[in-house]
Amino acid sequence: MIPHLLHGPDVYWKSSRLSYPWETVIKAAMRKYPNPMNPSVVGVDVLDRNQDKHGRLHSHRLLSTEWCIPSVVRAVSKILGTSRTTTYVKEYSVVDPEVKIMELFSANITLTNLVSVDERLVYRPHPENPDVTILTQEAIITVKGIRLSSYLEGLMALSMTANARKGWDAIEWIIKNSERENVPLC
Repeated sequence: MIPHLLHGPDVYWKSSRLSYPWETVIKAAMRKYPNPMNPSVVGVDVLDRNQDKHGRLHSHRLLSTEWCIPSVVRAVSKILGTSRTTTYVKEYSVVDPEVKIMELFSANITLTNLVSVDERLVYRPHPENPDVTILTQEAIITVKGIRLSSYLEGLMALSMTANARKGWDAIEWIIKNSERENVPLC
């Protein structure tokens, strides 16, 4: 089951539209990594994938990421007291082809004693235009046990805003490359 995040001051929201039908977007979203827009994701392992009796596809994946270490991250790393650059994220998703909804929940499992990022994405067809898909994103970012935590949470929210656009760009890149090479997405 996909958790629903709470609404509050530490929640980041974004809603976007992609000019492709839901089925096309979902197929591309399931193949999102690796991609040149987000080279920090260096590995994706499918831990479990099954279809329930209602036809919904449930997936549990582990994402491996490498931080590129810009000066801001080096400074944050010093504040947090770590030099670790490899992190892991657990991702759960449910795709319901009958209702046409995909929900995805991800959370970091590395450095959770210092920072936690819980993110939920929901992909749906546009209610008035089936050739457009709407993505709603929400995230809770919590930096723990240090001074300036709200400042660091704000920096991370800005980073997530930039990465949200990269995510859509990656999905578009996958779709366009599949079309150009005449390769089906599934």
